Amino acid sequence: MSRHQLSPPPSERPSTQLSRARPSPPHGSDSGGSQSRGSGSRAPASGQAAGAWLPDPDGAEVLLVTGYDFLQGEVERIVAAAGGQLRVVADVADAAKYWDAAAAVLVGSDVRELPPRRRAPAVLVGLNGEGDSLWHLATALGAERVAVLPDASAWLAEYLSRSRSPEAGGLVLGITGGCGGAGATTAAIWIAQAAAGLGVRVLLADGDPWGGGLELALAAEETPGLRWPDLSDASGSIDPQQLVDSLPVAGGFSFLSWPGSRERQAAMDAATTGGVLDAARRGYELVVVDIGRGAEPVRMFAWDCDRILVVVPAQLKAAVATARLLHELPPVEAALLVRGKAGAALDGGLIADAVGLPVHGRVPELRGVTAAGENGRLLDVGKRRSVRHFAASVLDLLDGDLPVGDLP
Repeated sequence: MSRHQLSPPPSERPSTQLSRARPSPPHGSDSGGSQSRGSGSRAPASGQAAGAWLPDPDGAEVLLVTGYDFLQGEVERIVAAAGGQLRVVADVADAAKYWDAAAAVLVGSDVRELPPRRRAPAVLVGLNGEGDSLWHLATALGAERVAVLPDASAWLAEYLSRSRSPEAGGLVLGITGGCGGAGATTAAIWIAQAAAGLGVRVLLADGDPWGGGLELALAAEETPGLRWPDLSDASGSIDPQQLVDSLPVAGGFSFLSWPGSRERQAAMDAATTGGVLDAARRGYELVVVDIGRGAEPVRMFAWDCDRILVVVPAQLKAAVATARLLHELPPVEAALLVRGKAGAALDGGLIADAVGLPVHGRVPELRGVTAAGENGRLLDVGKRRSVRHFAASVLDLLDGDLPVGDLP
């Protein structure tokens, strides 16, 4: 699949990680175009050698390209907290010789172009108050993440620390509908169910605060465990194993849902949800995120996904709506899941051409699926042969990212 250049809505996508107290990063800065080494250190994650978190004099450095002095100072403190080394270069042309050797490349919001034939930057770094321009610039440069400082300081420190660890964590797969009623929630449940049946550690995350609660579709509203509002006050670094142990289970996989009730839910921002998903990435092999339609769910969840699959019915209006939706998504690998019967008037090839994304699966059109969703019986439907065949096509898409064998 190819990356697509898009214009996502504004968000404070980078997040804090969960803990009761956030350590203040050590201070210290050099002049622009200089090199600095972090003097701080972090406690190692559970089961990880402490030495992996200490500064490595011979290790690859983080490259920051910016001419903003204040932004440089903020990033220097963050890299110090992550126990890393930082090289700051003000000019893009001068940065080219350090680009490929850097462990991670950060670019400031003052950068408007990249050196020729260089990989996309890992993170675009900006400041509060820059608004929509940060996300438009991120898509233009192909940046993988956006960090809005100082709010995302803890997230960026954790991100840089993990980039020095050999274990990258699990895959975060977003599922969203190209139009209303496309069936994204149904597809997400079936994919999570199939992967769990293969022994993969799976979390299904409800990415639609206004969707009525994923737990209702699983008939699991009474199952004990945390829901999203229970994590609304999270700050600092979440322990992945504690998160795993605290979440409810249905169909062989963990799930994190918005409550299926009429009560008004506690507000959450993208920083908090991003921190939770980041811990989930470290605790599970596959995190399937059911991303709701609209600016808020995309802002809160889509930018944490490694790949996104868009469910689109085999209809012309749905294809047009899906093409419009792409302008709201981050520049990650994406593909289509076409919902409809084989031989539909608008086939997968035509839809792929109209939308501009490849088709990587066909969601079966089955009688009674709507009723099953209302009655919490989607897991029962997920055992049908046609559904298992669909799930197999999606899991094959994940290539070697998961320990996936043949579906039974």
